[in-house]
Amino acid sequence: MTDGGDAVKLGYIGLGNMGTPMAKRMIEWPGGVTVYDIRTEAMTPLGDRGARLAENLADVAAANIISVTVLNDEQVRSVVGDLAPHAKPGTVIAIHSTINDTTAEELARELEPQDIHVIDAPVSGGGRAARFGQLATMVGASDEVFARVKEPFSHWAELVVHAGPPGAGTRMKLARNMLTFTSYAAVGEAWQLAEAAGLNLQDLGNVVRHTDKLTGGAGSIMFREDTKDLEPGHFLYDGFTHTRGLGEKDLSLALGLAESVSVDLPLAKLALERLAPNLGVPHTQKET
Repeated sequence: MTDGGDAVKLGYIGLGNMGTPMAKRMIEWPGGVTVYDIRTEAMTPLGDRGARLAENLADVAAANIISVTVLNDEQVRSVVGDLAPHAKPGTVIAIHSTINDTTAEELARELEPQDIHVIDAPVSGGGRAARFGQLATMVGASDEVFARVKEPFSHWAELVVHAGPPGAGTRMKLARNMLTFTSYAAVGEAWQLAEAAGLNLQDLGNVVRHTDKLTGGAGSIMFREDTKDLEPGHFLYDGFTHTRGLGEKDLSLALGLAESVSVDLPLAKLALERLAPNLGVPHTQKET
């Protein structure tokens, strides 16, 4: 609710693959949502569901919290620049696009004298999660602004994390996506090894999907307060030492197989080298 007791009004700019399902989830918000896209055909289906259709960006500026999902930094800067002259003091402009980590921070600083709050709130989870309101969003905002956006964002996000001040949301998203795409590169090495060993790649994929559901994948080990080496007695030390032992053994065996079938696995070699220090535990002690 606003200070005057009226329901907060939402705006949404950019109705692409992610923006459309996110905006659809906002239609049920008590204050309603006004949507805008340069493509009329992208707006029409939301209008049929009850959203207000804006004729231009200035129409969206009447909203209290405005979401922006466009392609890149240039478009983000353009949209925010066009909104700012029309926005009321106290307006929140939330950037959901994945952009340069300094862009939201710079825009927030520029518009602070006008009492316009630019925040970054990139999302993770993909199109299906967007349709079902199951996204995660990493919000870079002040404590006060985060408190204002948490409830409306919860209409399309199952997990709303306060990452820190403006810019922190994008930095968290970049760290998260680094993990995703590094693992995808490792998938390529696993394919090469499996294919050279005469295995069925789809069967391997079924095993990976099944076991990741059981173990939680990389996310299952990521509950750390810092990246310092673990001391014996730390609640993670024994588990990570066990994981390191299994990992160094299995990576060594995989690299041995790779050598026998003449496949080069640079990421696997690096993983063997870096697994222990990245977990914060010593390498496996070599038998003498």
